[in-house]
Amino acid sequence: MNFSLPDFRRKWSCRGYMSAGAAMVTAVLGLSLVLAERAEARKYAAPFDIFGLGTPRPRAKVHSAKIPLPKPRPEEAPKATDEAAPEAEGKPSPDKSSPGKPAEAAPPEKQVSACRLALTEDIAVAPSIPDIRGPGACGGEDLVRLEAIVLPDKRKVTVKPAAILRCNMASAIADWVRKDMVPLATSLGSAISDLDNFDSFECRGRNRIVGALLSEHGKANALDVRAIKLANGQSIGFTDRTLSREVRERVLHSVCARFSTVLGPGSDWYHEDHIHLDLAQRRNDYRICQWNVWDPLPQVAPLLPAERPEEAPPREVAAKPESKDETDDEGAGKPAAAADKPAGAADKTQPHKPSTKKRR
Repeated sequence: MNFSLPDFRRKWSCRGYMSAGAAMVTAVLGLSLVLAERAEARKYAAPFDIFGLGTPRPRAKVHSAKIPLPKPRPEEAPKATDEAAPEAEGKPSPDKSSPGKPAEAAPPEKQVSACRLALTEDIAVAPSIPDIRGPGACGGEDLVRLEAIVLPDKRKVTVKPAAILRCNMASAIADWVRKDMVPLATSLGSAISDLDNFDSFECRGRNRIVGALLSEHGKANALDVRAIKLANGQSIGFTDRTLSREVRERVLHSVCARFSTVLGPGSDWYHEDHIHLDLAQRRNDYRICQWNVWDPLPQVAPLLPAERPEEAPPREVAAKPESKDETDDEGAGKPAAAADKPAGAADKTQPHKPSTKKRR
């Protein structure tokens, strides 16, 4: 390619507008502006602009906002040292909560049940105890510790030991003792003094079998009773076969009319020596009453003979043996030859008899 100044002037002539030197200056200035713009753009490269070809966007200016200062503390306000005193001692202020945290609402008071209101001190000594939350749904709510039952004449029937029950179950036991057992004790010529508690609340399965369904004892809804004791010292065992059948049947009818479950002798071998009572809820108010009142045990003849009556004739006495003097006389009449024999010459056919002479 041939290049010459005349050709350049002929090709790039400005024809009166600008000279060739002015055109060169303009080109240099334009190139410098482009290079400067690219250098400035490299300072603000886009996030994904790897080669710096993107056009930068101008950043918005940050305007600083003025934060208003708090108003001065009024003179009538309490001093700051008084408010900080409880915190300095490690005790939080009871009136004001910490800043930034909402005030905690006081826990609502537990509403007293209707059973608790009805089970007054005139009926039973049964203080309330906290709810029990045990493993496997053990425990319950509205629990009491039944310590004694107050009779209408203000005497107390002690529950030994005290039973942990739900309020409804404790109320049912108190009504049963007051209305059924007191007349029974009166018919026996005494007054009831104690109630023998065999078992009440215990977190376990039925019949203490591992893996069985939760017993009503685990819900504090059952009581095992063995006997009642009278003031004269007599014990009325509900499963005692020496007790009259009429008394035991009377107890049977009373408990089956008041409780939803009654288990006794004949139900299973777990309840041969006590009575199980509970208030389990079932469909259609289904009830279970399994208690066989066995007949009294037969009377066994005594081993020793009966005493001899006074009007019996005297017994015949055997004849007395002969006196010692007579035997001595007979021995004196024997021949002396036998006595003169030496000891070694005794008759071998006769066995040797030990001497019966007593030593003094």
